[in-house]
Amino acid sequence: MDAISPIGRSVRDDMTEQARLDPEFRAELERLRPFEEVARQIIRLRLDHGLSQEALAQRVGTTKSAISRLESGQHAPNLATLNRIAGAFGGRLEIAFHVPDGTALHHQLTPV
Repeated sequence: MDAISPIGRSVRDDMTEQARLDPEFRAELERLRPFEEVARQIIRLRLDHGLSQEALAQRVGTTKSAISRLESGQHAPNLATLNRIAGAFGGRLEIAFHVPDGTALHHQLTPV
């Protein structure tokens, strides 16, 4: 559900309109897109395991504010941190490159 601003438009509608009109704004949205995708995955993983940001931070060996920054989708995630997050759930971090010819290369990172 989209948040409704005090003037009656959803935030998403406002951002879509702003991106349509402002190339710099559109470029910044595109730059942040990968960070937001990672943020959504971290949030989903944390919520699926019933953890608070603080509990996840303890498992990962970082601070709640660091988890909050990652989950904001506004900051570039550090691969070592992402690897520790995966490890905190008994998982592993996988990276994939998708190239225009339709092939994909997947690689499992070795714990740092």
